Amino acid sequence: MSIAEILLEKELVTPAQLTEAMDLRSGEGLRLDRALVQLGYLSEDKLLEVLSEQLSIPLIDLASIEISKEALSAIPSKLVFRKNVVPVSRDNGTLTVATSDPFDLYSFDELRLLTGLEINPVLAPQDEIAKVIKARFGVGGDTIDAMMGTDLEVISETSEDGQDLVEMAQEASVIKLVNEIFMEAISERASDIHIEPYEHDLDVRFRIDGVLQPASVPPQIRSFQAAIISRLKIMANLNIAEKRLPQDGRIKLQVGGRQIDIRVSVIPMLFGEGIVMRILDKSTVMFTLPQLGMDPHTFGLFNDLIARPHGIILVTGPTGSGKTTTLYAALEEIVSDKIKVLTVEDPVEYHLDGINQIQISPKIGMTFSRGLRAILRHDPDAVMIGEIRDAETAEAAIQASLTGHLVLSTLHTNDACSASTRLLDMGVEPFLVASTLSGAMAQRLVRAICPHCKEAYLPDREQLPQDLLIELPEGTELYRGAGCRKCRNTGYHGRSGLFELMLANDIIREKMMNRASTTEIVEAAKANGMHMLRADGWDKVRAGITTPEEVLRVACG
Repeated sequence: MSIAEILLEKELVTPAQLTEAMDLRSGEGLRLDRALVQLGYLSEDKLLEVLSEQLSIPLIDLASIEISKEALSAIPSKLVFRKNVVPVSRDNGTLTVATSDPFDLYSFDELRLLTGLEINPVLAPQDEIAKVIKARFGVGGDTIDAMMGTDLEVISETSEDGQDLVEMAQEASVIKLVNEIFMEAISERASDIHIEPYEHDLDVRFRIDGVLQPASVPPQIRSFQAAIISRLKIMANLNIAEKRLPQDGRIKLQVGGRQIDIRVSVIPMLFGEGIVMRILDKSTVMFTLPQLGMDPHTFGLFNDLIARPHGIILVTGPTGSGKTTTLYAALEEIVSDKIKVLTVEDPVEYHLDGINQIQISPKIGMTFSRGLRAILRHDPDAVMIGEIRDAETAEAAIQASLTGHLVLSTLHTNDACSASTRLLDMGVEPFLVASTLSGAMAQRLVRAICPHCKEAYLPDREQLPQDLLIELPEGTELYRGAGCRKCRNTGYHGRSGLFELMLANDIIREKMMNRASTTEIVEAAKANGMHMLRADGWDKVRAGITTPEEVLRVACG
């Protein structure tokens, strides 16, 4: 039976779908099975199951197989990338090779002639093969191989010939390599790319879910350090000849129909220039308030806060804890045709519809405080300040609140109750803080357990913190990620927020007036029902959202 007859018999496709695939096959020169997959009528997994059954070729799970070094070294990396195959094992003169195309007999013959071994094909999905190739041979491995075989001259870091640097950075192979690094980072959901030069190496690392992880790049990438850095500088409109001073720039990319902004920071280091690139992808970072992970009680209280006509609401936490994302979500919640919202940011990370956003520029005197005073003359209802950094900005925010505006901003403190004492430390009068601060919310980000490899386990209670054990009955199971291809074997995929919200009531305002310590304000807030950051973390551990290790990593006792 033909493949078409088998698929119809198994009711995997309809006659109409088959006809459409045949038209596509004749128009674009595709095989019928590939045409069905391209049209979306048949998944590759189902197709491989049918081919495995009909051709008696085993279908394997590449993610669960340990590939031997002996097998990997049997085929040159150039051929692996070109033929899109993965050597799995080598035994008694036979090389087992994973492929997604069992009909590519020419490739099997070429491998047989090249290796002198019998080729035993097994089937695996194309995306799984691609992941193994990246993991074993590195991102851009084929590009590196091609570059190593060309006459591309690698200019040393001491070169002063700027024109040579430009020509080198514009080589098609260098452009392709840099693009592949970007594509890999975006597909892995990385928030940052770190390129770090050492004496005999060039490290590339991605920050995924808040934790740095090595990128799979070939070791030969060190030979093209100058070309890669020059290419990135050109993309960010930086001076490629300047290697002694730090530089900052911005790159805009179009990926799959969506625009991605990349903030670039270049700093000279001992063995060359180090680059850190922050990836700003609006489609993956923009959340609504319900998506942030607040418990229903905190969500209700925070919703009431942002619905007020005036007052200051502060979101606190360290760098990278999601403060700006929370503020954007809050603005999305309140923006409407009846409300004018203005923001003053450094930089403007994401463009929000219906909100007027202002980029500050300290070089020309456009500071947070000056921008805030100016926008108050534009009759706003709500104002967002990217960050309160100094006394001048704090005073301007206070005045904005006193004149009937809702003010949202961020502050660098470890907990919610430290927000008021931080404002006092900046020199703001206690009565002004007490009369304008409506509430402060501290937050952290924890990695969420990967849903693809999530498993229950019975924890060793002696290894758990006492404040978790209080509400954890004996014999209660917790959850963790076993590690899989989807999560890069980390056991985590995505992140969730931990929150503590302090509401300013009469007792807390009185303590602010009296310059009470943070400890006293914490006790008053707990008496008022404040749910502490760490307690919120333990709630998420019991709910199977994250692990005890993650809560301990971001929230101290």
